[in-house]
Amino acid sequence: MANTSSLHFYSSLDLHSGSISDLVANKALFSKIPEDWYALAADIKNSTEAVRTGKHDQVNLVATGSVIAILNLAYSKNITIPFFFGGDGATMLIPNELLQSAMAALNQHRINTKENFGLELKIGALPIKDIYSKGISLELLKVKISEILTIPVVLGEGLQYAENKIKARYSSSDNVDNKIPDLLDLEGMECKWDKISPPNSNQEVVSLIVTASKNTDPSEVFSKVLHSIDTIYGSLDRRKPISVKRLNLKASLRKLNEEMRTKLGKYDLFYLIKNWYTTVIGKYYWSNTLAGKTYLQKLVELTDTLTIDGRINTVITGTPQQRKSLASYLDNLEEKGKIKYGLHVSEQSVMSCYVRDFKIDDHIHFVDGAGGGYTKAANQLKNK
Repeated sequence: MANTSSLHFYSSLDLHSGSISDLVANKALFSKIPEDWYALAADIKNSTEAVRTGKHDQVNLVATGSVIAILNLAYSKNITIPFFFGGDGATMLIPNELLQSAMAALNQHRINTKENFGLELKIGALPIKDIYSKGISLELLKVKISEILTIPVVLGEGLQYAENKIKARYSSSDNVDNKIPDLLDLEGMECKWDKISPPNSNQEVVSLIVTASKNTDPSEVFSKVLHSIDTIYGSLDRRKPISVKRLNLKASLRKLNEEMRTKLGKYDLFYLIKNWYTTVIGKYYWSNTLAGKTYLQKLVELTDTLTIDGRINTVITGTPQQRKSLASYLDNLEEKGKIKYGLHVSEQSVMSCYVRDFKIDDHIHFVDGAGGGYTKAANQLKNK
């Protein structure tokens, strides 16, 4: 069993606030991950093809479920963990104590995903000590974005190394297809919101992924990129693609059916009827009650639009002119051999939610560009 200090490593980290571009530049603030922890990854095989054939909603749901499965498991053990959502997959950092049950939960999620959507979910774990033994950097910072939102920030190629190793080693034959449904808990997963248009009619949604080139200090180059985004688009709040006025609950049977099959792994008529009714009633509740209006405001504040997992992954809203200015800046850095980047433009964004208790701000909302924004940006980056 992990010692207490290691088990609660993330929750005991100092919380830093201020400009993320400044914090990223200060490497002295970052801490090494304990060697008895693991990098956990879930990645949808051939996600680019799945998105191309119209399965982008299912891809997003499955990726969201991968995160929620592990968050619920960690919560049940009173452990806080860092996680990183990527549109078509996710990575998490977990202590050894969670490893066996986490892999069992992800395996059940993998089985459900294959049976219900025909998608193959690659899953696996890599010891942190294996990453360090290769001389690969992996350091973590905990950042306070607002009074109610905290995110982990990673510097180094450790998570990308782990993800690539896990995907290369993965074989479906290594995972038992015996169903053990009780191991998978996706309670709190909600995906009832319609596609969301930007706050203003002249805006678009940009899904952006930036990696630092080899022999480049990621701390320095990421600081510059984040500062440029702030300068061109404004603060995180100003460039969020989610706004209260554009939120719209969608109670289509197709959407509810996909949410149901992701959470339960099967068809359940009672679930379908109950959640259709809840969504219909919710349209009135969110619009006409103080509690509902407060929740929507907090929802926007608790929307996760920036992930730094050794890369910069962000979803931004702004004008085409702002995007061209950013692309010009990134092109310049790319020509100098400092970075590589992938960028995809969408007309709308999509949001999936994890709601443990909406009354006490215990919820988080994952955002991607509609039509598989992160997946298409990642494919563009891969082609480079």
